[in-house]
Amino acid sequence: MMLLVQIADTAKQVADTVNRAAAQTAALPQQDDLRFGDLLVKGGWVMIPIGILAVLGLVIFFERYFTIRKAGKNESNLMVQVRENILNGRLESAVAICKNSNTPLGRMLQKGLLRIGRPIKEIEGAIENVGKLEVAKLEKNIGIIGIVAGIAPMFGFLGTIAGVIKIFYDISKTDNISMGVISGGLYVKMVTSAAGLFVGIVAYVCYHILNMMVDKVILKLETDAIEFIDLLEEPSK
Repeated sequence: MMLLVQIADTAKQVADTVNRAAAQTAALPQQDDLRFGDLLVKGGWVMIPIGILAVLGLVIFFERYFTIRKAGKNESNLMVQVRENILNGRLESAVAICKNSNTPLGRMLQKGLLRIGRPIKEIEGAIENVGKLEVAKLEKNIGIIGIVAGIAPMFGFLGTIAGVIKIFYDISKTDNISMGVISGGLYVKMVTSAAGLFVGIVAYVCYHILNMMVDKVILKLETDAIEFIDLLEEPSK
């Protein structure tokens, strides 16, 4: 009988302990879910230059992308028309066609047509000079994207280091070295590093995409320029 009473008392104590624990858990404030927008705001002032770099890089990328894509469109029809007019002796018509095309290849061929009658080397030099100018126009501002790819991660690391310094400064002032204080501030400051790396990676990819597109256009212009010079040399063969 005594044993049954002890078991009943022990069961009652366990039940009371469980109830008190449940009541304390319910009394604790519910933590909000981690939101992406809140993290960006908590990243601090460093998120402002990182955001500016991201917008700048994207604007330049899309502007250059469509410009280079337009310059690299197929101009086989232009070459056919120029060839036909040259072989038929209609030089002025060929020049007008190149001028109306308003493309890098058209401007290169126009410069070469205006030099017809001079030595081939001089015509080649004129076309090459125009080609260099056209390539420089295509590459305009692409270097800025490369700069964004380089400095965006640096801004991110700067924000994280500044945050860590502030955390340890606060610890030295309050003498509170609890893991909650350290981790609570550190995970927020790591957001700047993540944002900087993300912007840097995207900018790096965009930079090389544009460079590959420019290289493709250069190869096409060189091929068409060689075809044009061969066309001018045909009567003298």
